[in-house]
Amino acid sequence: MVLEVRGFKPVVPESCFLAPTACIIGDVQLGLNCSVWFNAVVRGDVNSIRVGNQVNIQDGAVIHATFEKHATSIGDRVSIGHNAIVHGCTIHDDVLIGMGAIVMDGCIVESNCIIAAGAVVTQHSKLESGWIYAGVPAKAVKRIDTSAFSGEIERISRNYVMYSSWFSKKDSQ
Repeated sequence: MVLEVRGFKPVVPESCFLAPTACIIGDVQLGLNCSVWFNAVVRGDVNSIRVGNQVNIQDGAVIHATFEKHATSIGDRVSIGHNAIVHGCTIHDDVLIGMGAIVMDGCIVESNCIIAAGAVVTQHSKLESGWIYAGVPAKAVKRIDTSAFSGEIERISRNYVMYSSWFSKKDSQ
């Protein structure tokens, strides 16, 4: 569903994949080659949501903002895991947000970060580049370049561009 609200109609380039049960609402702009998966909601009814290129918003994820306070901005090559919540925050390029993670209002997540599954990034936190963050509340636990997860941000982003191509109109004919 792509729905206009308060005079704002979502901007969705042709290169994007929207699953039939995805909801894109209001003041939302998606970049090129994005994918919004089954039962994911990107709801720009109370503030703007800007999404960069090659972003995947996986099944059940919710992207929202805060009325008159916090817009949501998501950079390029960001993967937002199944059932994650990204709310009124800034996510820079090349970030992986794990399944069920929550990123709250006023947070800034610098480039090249991994937020572990189930982590909660509390309001107004600033996550520094190059770290894996885990826990409740989320804390830096390991440098990415010294972990087994090195390269995962790029791999997952690239894979989701491929997965979305499986659903393209030309492939389904």
